[in-house]
Amino acid sequence: MTRDSAGEAGEDGHSVVYDLAPDCTAEDVEEGTAYLAEINGIVEYGVFVDLSDSISGLVHESVLEGTYRVGDELVVELENVRENGDLAFEPVDVEEYDVESVSHDYALTGTGRLEANVGEQIHLEGEVVQVKQTGGPTLFHVADEDGVVPCAAFEEAGVRAYPSIEVGDLVRVTGTPERHEGTVQIEVDGLSTLDGDVEREARERLEEALEARAQPHEVEPLIDWPAFEKLRPDLEEVARLLRRTVLEGRPIRVRHHADGDGMCAAVPVQIALEQFIADVHEDDDAPRHLVKRLPAKAPFYEMEDATRDLNFALEDRAKHGQQLPLLLMLDNGSTVEDVPAYETLTHYDIPIVAIDHHHPDPEAVEDLLDAHVNPYLHDEDYRITTGMLCVELARMIYPELTDELRHIPAVAGLADRSKADAMDQYLELAAEEGYDETRLKDVSEALDYAAFWLRYNSGDQLISDLLEVDADDEQRHRDLVSFFADRAREEVDEQLDAAMAHVEHEVLDNDVHLYRIDVENYAHRFTYPAPGKTTGEIHDRKIEETGDPVITVGYGPDFAVLRSDGVRLDIPNMVSELEAEVPGAGVSGGGHLVVGSIKFVKGKREEVIDALVEKMAAADIDEALSSAVPIDD
Repeated sequence: MTRDSAGEAGEDGHSVVYDLAPDCTAEDVEEGTAYLAEINGIVEYGVFVDLSDSISGLVHESVLEGTYRVGDELVVELENVRENGDLAFEPVDVEEYDVESVSHDYALTGTGRLEANVGEQIHLEGEVVQVKQTGGPTLFHVADEDGVVPCAAFEEAGVRAYPSIEVGDLVRVTGTPERHEGTVQIEVDGLSTLDGDVEREARERLEEALEARAQPHEVEPLIDWPAFEKLRPDLEEVARLLRRTVLEGRPIRVRHHADGDGMCAAVPVQIALEQFIADVHEDDDAPRHLVKRLPAKAPFYEMEDATRDLNFALEDRAKHGQQLPLLLMLDNGSTVEDVPAYETLTHYDIPIVAIDHHHPDPEAVEDLLDAHVNPYLHDEDYRITTGMLCVELARMIYPELTDELRHIPAVAGLADRSKADAMDQYLELAAEEGYDETRLKDVSEALDYAAFWLRYNSGDQLISDLLEVDADDEQRHRDLVSFFADRAREEVDEQLDAAMAHVEHEVLDNDVHLYRIDVENYAHRFTYPAPGKTTGEIHDRKIEETGDPVITVGYGPDFAVLRSDGVRLDIPNMVSELEAEVPGAGVSGGGHLVVGSIKFVKGKREEVIDALVEKMAAADIDEALSSAVPIDD
């Protein structure tokens, strides 16, 4: 504590008297220094005075003159400290004086040193990131420079302690670290908000530390790939944003397309975030509560998913005191179809980040996204899959995962049939880990099969076992992959045995072979494979038969899925044109340039399909193009 010496005058010549802050302790009292006190009791042998909430003492009647009342102010200085620890004060005779406030000098203990101070009272400053009322104490999760710790304050069972303190407040916690169910939490003795210069200085200190810890790790990419280098700065910015989100105690919801590439993108990022959360939070349950992976059937953010996500987020805030989450979109989220769902979330404090490789509509989504990574934004294309990007993102967040992820980009590439020039390097990298191309394809098939039956369930452990990431049983992984891949192929064969006889064929004016299949009436419904997968498998067989430019359309009452090979299509643009040219059809959809899906109203199906075929017949032939791109069911 820094102050003028006792007896010295202030700038105006008046004496200086110090007013101790309520949280000051006896350690802040110095001999020979004048303090402002308040009389709290009068007895025959003197008066009792308070200098702060925890500093009280006696002024003996032998040194008092005059009469006093409870509540009167009195200037005193320390006379002595008795053997039992009681403080004795004596009056100071000052006629005119200036009052200067004194705050308590705290020796702060950061969350990184709690284990070494278990059982000892400590002081900690940080930001409240969650307030959860239990049936017993109130749990304040407080984030400082080193991490996040739960602080248990008890008023009475189920009653909110310190009701004025809310999420976002900067607080000082005085309490004792104790082990609770295997983790360390602070048993609170005192909790107060910071204000004034103390708050400003604490915020500056915390912000500086937070920004430093949020910086992504500098990792060398798994392979040397110039095309990827264009996207590296964007990924680093996302890694910084995600690490900061963890440090701030904000939940993260990972929405991803429920296919092979989507899962190869989401699972590594999910595990990296969980590991980082475990390092930051003292609460062992934090990884489970703060990051959730949510598969999505459509290759865009549907309103159904958005409203469900928003409802759960608001419930978690009301029930568990959580902040609203950051939404991380993977393998979708770049198109105009995402806009209504995004706009729904803009009414709340929910940041949105998208990493995708579908053809984007940047003008539609940029103002709604806090960060956007897409190869098309750097003159690259779908061949850089989202899974390839997110393996590098996961390593920027938590580089210790590298060895577990070396085979994942190859799985993502095969799942999305990428013809990127880097695929050979990724296949070689996977082979070094014991994954030949046959095994990688089996993993891809198994993931696709599992995703279909999981539907809206993340299937965390099952998917980790199939990918052999964060798994501890290699034999189970191999057995599961073999079983699921075999089942997938058998069910595809059964589907095509029923459907192939009903495939219609015609040669368009541009010499493209067009194949059509009514998947509603000539394919098994509500079972594997889904219409998109069925159409893709038929398409692959027809390419093998013809070797010529091929387009395959699988359609139902109100939808069509498209696959093309060797034809210069622009499906997102075709959708926009059909929307204008076929009034009342409610056309929507999109995807990649040469692979996608279209929705329309049932009564306009024939008109929409006919108009679509006309556009296909006018498309240019390009043997450099290939349908080896993601199959979005």
